[in-house]
Amino acid sequence: MGQKLRTRSVTAENEFCDPAEIVGYFNISISGTWEGTITAQRSFDGGSTWLDVATWTENTEEYGFEPERSVHYRVGIKLGEYDNGTAVLRISQ
Repeated sequence: MGQKLRTRSVTAENEFCDPAEIVGYFNISISGTWEGTITAQRSFDGGSTWLDVATWTENTEEYGFEPERSVHYRVGIKLGEYDNGTAVLRISQ
């Protein structure tokens, strides 16, 4: 399986990195100077429906594990959860 990497600098609400199909261990990196709530989401139906997995209100470096195949992940700021600044988001496998 090839490297899966999605990044995005978020400066407004309702902005997410492009979805990545993840199986196994993956990394999430949140950096920058921002205020708001970052949400990690996953989808079991190819991106039609997104389910919240975790949220953060400060920079972090974390990893997770997805045991199923064909699950997509994305990281971003939902409607109403952005205050200001630029959050640099990265999800990779």
